[in-house]
Amino acid sequence: MALILLSSQFAISKAPANDNPLKPHPIKRIEVSRIDSAGMLDTFMAYPDKVINQVLKAKMDSLISSWYIKNAYNIDSMVMINTFGESLIPNAEFEKRQASDDISDSVYIERLSALNSYIDLSFNKTVRNVIKLYIERRRNQVEVMLGLANYYFPIFEEILDRYKMPLELKYMAIIESALNPRAFSPAGASGLWQFMYGTGKMYGLEISTFVDERRDPVKATEAAAKYLKDLHNIYQDWHLVIAAYNCGPGNVNKAIRRSGGKRDYWTIYYRLPRETRGYVPAFIAATYAMNYYKLHDLKPKLPSFDVITDTIMVSNYLHFEQIAHNLDIEINLLREINPMYRRDVIPATPDSPYPLKLPRELIDRFIDFEQQIFAWERDKYFPNNQIKNPSQTAYHYVPVDVQGKSRVYYTVKSGDNVGYIAEWFNVRASDVRYWNNIRRNLIRVGQKLVLYVPEGKEKHYNQINNMSFKEKQATIGKAVSTTIKTQTTPPIDPSYEYYTVRRGDNLWEIAQKFPGISASDIQKLNNMGNSSSLDISQKLKIRKR
Repeated sequence: MALILLSSQFAISKAPANDNPLKPHPIKRIEVSRIDSAGMLDTFMAYPDKVINQVLKAKMDSLISSWYIKNAYNIDSMVMINTFGESLIPNAEFEKRQASDDISDSVYIERLSALNSYIDLSFNKTVRNVIKLYIERRRNQVEVMLGLANYYFPIFEEILDRYKMPLELKYMAIIESALNPRAFSPAGASGLWQFMYGTGKMYGLEISTFVDERRDPVKATEAAAKYLKDLHNIYQDWHLVIAAYNCGPGNVNKAIRRSGGKRDYWTIYYRLPRETRGYVPAFIAATYAMNYYKLHDLKPKLPSFDVITDTIMVSNYLHFEQIAHNLDIEINLLREINPMYRRDVIPATPDSPYPLKLPRELIDRFIDFEQQIFAWERDKYFPNNQIKNPSQTAYHYVPVDVQGKSRVYYTVKSGDNVGYIAEWFNVRASDVRYWNNIRRNLIRVGQKLVLYVPEGKEKHYNQINNMSFKEKQATIGKAVSTTIKTQTTPPIDPSYEYYTVRRGDNLWEIAQKFPGISASDIQKLNNMGNSSSLDISQKLKIRKR
């Protein structure tokens, strides 16, 4: 691997004291005092370290503040932050920190060289300082990122490989977002790959009031791979590509022009924006940390409860509250596994379906109760089946009276559907849908439907409102089975610890009450299938006493 060598030397001017670490000293010249045989820059400008460290810290703090990380990783008890925003290092880890302090620069250089990276992994003071940020000062957050990498890196690698890109580029997401798909920068960049609005739209990502595909791991990675490929076609240098991804090709082009046409990152370094000066060193440091974490006694932290998801396509408007209520799932978990939806609304239509990710064990339940889920409080979330609540002056569909027929009304009961109602009133299901502006057979309990029946038969059909389901089926000659399934409650085993289900409980929340127990453990112990639901007062086995 070739390491970058700088042969020219500059004088460094002494800068006045600066109380704000985010505002660098106005240093215009720098000394590169010695370059050893391995290409290590012995003296490097100090303020890029402060700028990039502040940026990286903010992104890692944003990661651990998310609902999923807090709940799945017990982050509140795991991370201790002092008044300066640094993770406190327990006494037991003090020797580990000392050990990393004793590592010589030649060891870092040797380890980076051993990676055989297609992208140059130069080493200098800024790289070393960012490495120390990862392996010393932010150990807990790095261990969370190592755990998340088990999920995200295979996605990144598959897409980068398809575009024939260096797989090492996956480490860019570490410095872009700290592997947080909901990351949002003050400048407006969003998602794992921190796309700005214009760039995201340019590469085909949907960004609208309800949807932001910059937060979708697969689609955003696809767009990032295309963008990186285009940048490499322009610069033919991966350091310049990485810099241009951070600050935009316009800023890199200006730096090249002001440097007399030089096209080497370290040569145009001082012409780049301040944050970008630390960006390539941060990429190199992240590459080091992700490959050599074991040597610094870092261990990937895995979630306390697994969420294995599957995807189903939705073809009508749907609100997260409708899903959460009917599937008994925490709405915050829905948001975490579906980060692309900005307002808890899936704006799907038959012509434009959208994906919905759910825990795998809830997919069958969603399919079984799909009609009920879409119909639940539909007027509350989508009045008149509109995604936006219409104003009072909005037009409401009222069918004209049918010649030779009388109008009657029927109030929808639990268990009803359009097919049943059409049979009870001896009309076509398509007419019921047309008369009531029903789409996809979606009706809700309590909804009043208008129906047209033969004149003089109004009294007969009005009586249907007061009949039981069995009586209504009898009017069309269909019997209802009266077999009642009896459910036996398993006896209490005194050798097990039990939990009594309360209103609003779900398996994930119950599992969190018992350290070391996962939702899948509870399912297996209680012989619960993927579509099993919880009943209030149900006794669940938790673990052996």
